Amino acid sequence: MTRPVRGTLHHVEIWVPDLERAAASFGWLLEALGHSLFQRWDSGRSWRLGATYLVVEQSPALTAGQHDRCRPGLNHLAFHVEGPDAVDALVAEAPRHGWTLLFPDRHPHAGGEQTYAAYLENADGFEVELVAHR
Repeated sequence: MTRPVRGTLHHVEIWVPDLERAAASFGWLLEALGHSLFQRWDSGRSWRLGATYLVVEQSPALTAGQHDRCRPGLNHLAFHVEGPDAVDALVAEAPRHGWTLLFPDRHPHAGGEQTYAAYLENADGFEVELVAHR
């Protein structure tokens, strides 16, 4: 692995109310996007791509229930995807892994006509955006 570029993300940690449910939905998506399982412990998992990794953890310090992307804090994570066909394939497979398509009436241009993307939400209210390269 080459030295990471200064200022790029090292990792993102997401606290979840149900580790197994989060590991199933995030694990499928991250692995479909090229990440590999990096770490595994009783209360968490992480997946890595290059120098960056994403953690899901069911922390005993968690103080609230479901994530609300409309409150202050993280709204969503956005990932690059190879192209429109890859976005479509992920959208087709997503429901089997706990993801629901948001804004289906405007899909795949919910972000505007210039963007081909999918917005997915899992059972715990976490949103991801899958953005096709043009």
